[in-house]
Amino acid sequence: MPATLEAKSLVKHFGDFVAVENISFKLKQGEVLGFLGPNGAGKTTTMKMLTGFLAPTSGTAWVNGFDIGEAPIEAKQRIGYLPEGAPIYGDMTPLGFLRFVAEVRRFEGPERDAAVAKAVATLHLEGVLEQTIETLSKGFQRRVGLAQAILHDPEILILDEPTDGLDPNQKHEVRDLIRKISANKVIVISTHILEEVEAVCTRAMIIDRGKVVADETPQQLKRRSAYHNAVKLSLESVDPQSVIRALEAASGVQRVEAHDTAGRLEITAFPMQGRSILDEVRGVVQAAGLQILELSVESGRLKDVFRELTHSDTGAGSEGSDR
Repeated sequence: MPATLEAKSLVKHFGDFVAVENISFKLKQGEVLGFLGPNGAGKTTTMKMLTGFLAPTSGTAWVNGFDIGEAPIEAKQRIGYLPEGAPIYGDMTPLGFLRFVAEVRRFEGPERDAAVAKAVATLHLEGVLEQTIETLSKGFQRRVGLAQAILHDPEILILDEPTDGLDPNQKHEVRDLIRKISANKVIVISTHILEEVEAVCTRAMIIDRGKVVADETPQQLKRRSAYHNAVKLSLESVDPQSVIRALEAASGVQRVEAHDTAGRLEITAFPMQGRSILDEVRGVVQAAGLQILELSVESGRLKDVFRELTHSDTGAGSEGSDR
């Protein structure tokens, strides 16, 4: 049976504060969902409800057909969860901790040792296996947390800030791991790193103040950006006003920005409604007899779309920094 994860009208109240309001979605095997939102938007609260760590005020989640509230053991057997902050036992060693988790997952003997060895090798933990976890760097603690999440090869993987505290090389390794294992799983990733969404996610959901405000592919979201199909070019230093006027008169160009940088004129021409204006821009510049030093077309900027769809004050009143 292909893996599936479904949220049905999830709602969570903390007293009078509404942390999550009517979130619904369905994911199928092979999908990687990037879960985005400002601090206090409801991301962590939603993930806790999906995994059964927090009971919803109303609504439910289904894990491979099992209701997380009515059949929690069957549902949780199929979930790998990396919580926010990697809350793991600091006085244990990574080896002892992973063996403990394997036994909780009902692995015994050679099967337990094989599962632990595979997780250790995948996250490159060989050099720290006998240190106590509390002495490890934040990055290594995060890797231990991720190792326990994938230990039992779950069909559903829910990761809250999986690359938090990792260096660039480690982030690349984790993203590569997610890409490699995603074909046979459903993966949900909460992250503040927008480039991570573009790198590994097939779908992006933005929530703000507990509500879904966008649910599209990363590419579709980028098309909402003013920079989608914007043309950037560098010219030898010339009179900027004449170039700006000529470009603004071109078909499909909405506006033009220009500034001098080290004797070069840097120009960005923004299109109307995201249409392609490359040929028009190139034609204007060539007709003016100007030499193009550099030219590129932007696909769009996810961070701009994120800012337009969310608010900066969502953290007020929430009961955690990243809810």
